[in-house]
Amino acid sequence: MVALSLLSGCAVGPDFEPPAAPEVSGYTSQPLPQQTSDADVKGGEAQRFVQGLDIPGQWWTLFHSAALNNLVEQALKNNPTLPAAEAALRQAWENVYAEQGAFFPAVTVSFSPSRNKTATGALSPASASGNPFYSLYTAQVAVSYMPDVFGGTRRQVESLEATAEYQRFQLEAAYLTLTSNVVAAAVQEASLRGQIAATEEIIKIESASLDILRKQFQLGHVAGLDVAAVEAALAQAQATLPPLQKQLAVQRDLLTALIGRFPSQQPAEKFELAALRLPQELPVSLPSKLVEQRPDVQSAEAQLHAASASIGVAVAARLPQFTLTPSAGLASNQIDTMFMTPGTAFWTLVGTVTQTVFDAGTLLHKERAAVAAFDEAAAMYRSTVITALQNVADALHAVQSDAETLKAAVAAESAAFKSLEIARRQLQLGAISYLGLLTAQTTYQTALIALVQAQAARYADTAALFQALGGGWWNREDVAPAKKWDIELIP
Repeated sequence: MVALSLLSGCAVGPDFEPPAAPEVSGYTSQPLPQQTSDADVKGGEAQRFVQGLDIPGQWWTLFHSAALNNLVEQALKNNPTLPAAEAALRQAWENVYAEQGAFFPAVTVSFSPSRNKTATGALSPASASGNPFYSLYTAQVAVSYMPDVFGGTRRQVESLEATAEYQRFQLEAAYLTLTSNVVAAAVQEASLRGQIAATEEIIKIESASLDILRKQFQLGHVAGLDVAAVEAALAQAQATLPPLQKQLAVQRDLLTALIGRFPSQQPAEKFELAALRLPQELPVSLPSKLVEQRPDVQSAEAQLHAASASIGVAVAARLPQFTLTPSAGLASNQIDTMFMTPGTAFWTLVGTVTQTVFDAGTLLHKERAAVAAFDEAAAMYRSTVITALQNVADALHAVQSDAETLKAAVAAESAAFKSLEIARRQLQLGAISYLGLLTAQTTYQTALIALVQAQAARYADTAALFQALGGGWWNREDVAPAKKWDIELIP
């Protein structure tokens, strides 16, 4: 027993060490500028990149929209993906607690009463009185214990704990994905409403131009063909409105589903770009910090840890297995004298050592499979880290590029509007043909829609950057700090 106790201090298999952080200091090949371009329009404010700035747990509040805050709260409260992830986490920890029970002996108590008759033609009566009919009452306590000599059970518990950590970060990933999807859907709704408003303005302008041409046609200044061409242009503009309205309806259904409601229970909150404020300061975490903040990277590390511990489980399975099985009890023909009569007690003590001698390589190949699974998890971890850094780099590029795009879109819309105003005045004076008007109207329509889309892109890029950086789940105030385990059973 002393020898077994000494041996139980070790555990076979590799001890897990977290992977090193990526040896890079930035996300882009060129240094980031201090701030983005700005434009004289709502959502065109310059944004500053702040190295090391922490991300608040409720990062969506930086858009300063009460409607958005309310919708995110409803999603966190009612969306079924979070309870599902929480249940998976509870299940994982219960599996840990169940496996920790293997560190302790299993004790069973049994009581077995029986009524019997001896076959006197073949056997002597079993009872002391010589009566072939007798009763037997047996009470027994049995103990079974398998010392964790080589640490196989500890490695199994370690693997299950790592799996629980994986589920914990899956919960954080579900939280981040849900909140990001709500913000993205709200921004997209605001964009669609802006595009619908722009299309309606274009239709209004083209209708006014058509009225001018119709009056000139009545005066004989223009041909009927000119009027028909402008009518066709107006019809084309009107035809772009129903698809936008359909997209808006679909977007409203998406938002309704995200907050855990049925399509007929749409929220009262509606979103316009003018009601959102663009965050001025954008955090930029170091790559070494990013791997600690991204839930998907932490999940991949937990999977790697579980695979590492599984190697120890497979190695321990190839080594001798020890079992201790003591049992003790009482047996009597009379239940009322079971504890009083001498000679009713019995006990046994069995110790077993089992070593697999031949299994056609089964355990060896299981160990090799565990090593291969670890190699796979290591490669998947590296892939996850690369993807995480790529996401941040893409978001940073988008923030800078779309700021420039919005600046150009503002200039293009302003120039196109001036050109359209000049064309409309010239048309009234009969100085240009309908072709000049159509060209100006088409240019303005394209520029106005592009401006709305560029405005929305600034908000969407900001939300994407917060999501790529991990979303600040470590600063959440709506949940208690995560505990590694609630109870500790390992001595």
